[in-house]
Amino acid sequence: MKLKQSITVQQIANLIKAEVFGDGETVISGINEIHKVVSGDLSFVDHPKYYETCIQSAAAAVLINAKVPSPKPLIISEDPIRDYNFLVKYFQPEIFAYQQARESNNIHPTATIYPGVHLSQNSSVGENSIIYPGVVIYDHVHIGKNVVIHANTVIGSDAFYFNKRHNGFLKLRSSGSVYIEEAVEIGSACTIDRGVSGKTIIGQGTKLDNQVHVGHGVEIGKHCLIAAQVGIAGKTIIKDGVTLWGQVGVNKDITIGENAVVLAQSGIAKSLEGGQSYFGSPALPAKEQMRILGYTKRLPEIWKRLIQKK
Repeated sequence: MKLKQSITVQQIANLIKAEVFGDGETVISGINEIHKVVSGDLSFVDHPKYYETCIQSAAAAVLINAKVPSPKPLIISEDPIRDYNFLVKYFQPEIFAYQQARESNNIHPTATIYPGVHLSQNSSVGENSIIYPGVVIYDHVHIGKNVVIHANTVIGSDAFYFNKRHNGFLKLRSSGSVYIEEAVEIGSACTIDRGVSGKTIIGQGTKLDNQVHVGHGVEIGKHCLIAAQVGIAGKTIIKDGVTLWGQVGVNKDITIGENAVVLAQSGIAKSLEGGQSYFGSPALPAKEQMRILGYTKRLPEIWKRLIQKK
């Protein structure tokens, strides 16, 4: 999430009534979670396990719940997640619009927007793109040219991102965006979440079937093929040319290499190298998995022989 105007660490601390440990004049130009942080950002952390990672990241400053040694300024907060939510709401307030005119968004004159489409503010649609009835497009969604989005798809909904508390869960406010690149086609009833603070990206020429879910901060490369009922968890990176067949489940924070093919109903628990076919849960190279299944089918016969030998 980029700020419209830069602000100092001390000014941010004043907003949330927190103490600064270090240079309060350091300039902040954005707010980002640790996975998406870039130079100039304020990041946040509330667990000792991740203190060092956050402090050593590209962040210009860190919102944290402990005074620890740090080469960069810290904003000491009793509850960094709560204060992150406050800052997101302060710098990116929600705009509720019951009717949204074409003039309120950057929509190319050649784009076709069917009746029943809801387009929130701060979104854009490129030339020759087609958006069918019932599509809901939230704030900060950017759709390239020659894109087709079929009926009842939702793009830009909040990240599924919660911080566990003793009395339930605290939701982290989503301030990220979605970028749909050129010549993408998205089927009916798909759901694509925006990033918590960064971008969810669907790369050029990629095709999504119906009922596909793409989690927050996922980056899908160019010319990928994703079949019906695939679910991709947050912050996963899918490289160019990947094919995921029906009902594949993809774990969070992993990478799938270029031109990998994952067969139907597989479960991907860890990163996969490119250029291979995979199958099963957990997914293994398809030939290896088929051999394992062949051996498994023979287990009753092998057991019977062992009993007979006794």
